Amino acid sequence: MALPDYQTLMLPLLRLTGDGQEHRFRDVVEKLAAEFRITDDERAELLPSGTSPVFDNRVGWARTYLKQAGLLSSPKRGTLRITDRGRDVLSRNPKRIDVKLLNQYEEFRAFRTRRSSRGTEATTAPEVDREPEQTPEDALAAAYGKLRENLEAEILQQVKAASPSFFERVVIDLLVAMGYGGSRQDAGRAIGRSGDGGIDGIIKQDRLGLDVIYVQAKRWESAVGRPEIQKFVGALQGQKASKGVFLTTSSFTREAEDYANGINSKVILIDGERLARLMVDHDVGVTAVGEYKLKRIDSDYFEGE
Repeated sequence: MALPDYQTLMLPLLRLTGDGQEHRFRDVVEKLAAEFRITDDERAELLPSGTSPVFDNRVGWARTYLKQAGLLSSPKRGTLRITDRGRDVLSRNPKRIDVKLLNQYEEFRAFRTRRSSRGTEATTAPEVDREPEQTPEDALAAAYGKLRENLEAEILQQVKAASPSFFERVVIDLLVAMGYGGSRQDAGRAIGRSGDGGIDGIIKQDRLGLDVIYVQAKRWESAVGRPEIQKFVGALQGQKASKGVFLTTSSFTREAEDYANGINSKVILIDGERLARLMVDHDVGVTAVGEYKLKRIDSDYFEGE
C-alpha cells in the first residue's frame, strides 16, 4: 500500500487531537501509523536526503498546514492541541480536509502567498504541478528523479556512441571510482591486456592486490545471451578464479541471468541501465551543476526557550 499523502493525513490528525488535550507529536505519528497500518518497511522509507522518514515528514507537513490555518496550536515544543476553529471544523463532519478547505481561512491564504512569492511552490516541472498531494520534499524528490532518469538515458547513449577504446576507459574509470583496481594506472594496465578466452582484463579487488576480479566488457546493441556468459565462466574456471564482472551497454537475456545466478562462481552482470546508474553514482562522465541543502529546525538550539 502506498503511503498516504499529507492532505489525506490532515483529517485523521485533527481527529486525534479532538479531545482537547496536549499531544506529543511523536505519539501522534505512531498512532497515525497504526491507523493506516503502515508496515515497518514503509516506516523505514527515507526521504532522498536521508534526513527523516517519508511518513513522519508527511505527518509533519499536515501539522504545519493545520497550524497555519489555525486549526491546531503548539502550546510548547513538540506538542499539539486542537483550537476552537479546529473543533468547529470537526463538528461539521467533513469527509476530507485538504488545501482547498483550508484556503477559506485568511491566515492560510497569507501563508500560501508568502511561500509562493518566495518560489517554494512554483516549479518548472509539470509533473510536480499536477501533484497537489505532494509535500515540498516529495516534489523535490520527483523533480530530482526525473532529472536523474534523463541523465542516465543520456549518458548511456553517449557510451554506446563512443569507440571501443573509450568504452574501455569508461570501464577503468568506473571500477577505480568504485574502489577496485588499485590505482588507475594499475587498472589501465590490466584492462584490455589479457584477452584470454573471454576475459578482457584482470583488476585488483583491493589496493593491496590480495584478490583479483576478472572483467569482460561488451559494447553491444543486442542482448547478451547465455553462451557468452558460459564462455566467460569457463575462462574464469580456466584461471581457477571465482570472481568476475561482465559489463555491457545493452542487456542480458533471462537465460543469461538465470545461469549467472545458478553457478558457484561469483559473476556480477552489469547491463547498460545499471552501468549508467553507477556512472552517475560515482561521478564518472558527469559533473555537478548545482547543489541544494535541505535544512530543518535545530530543536536543541531552542531547548532553553
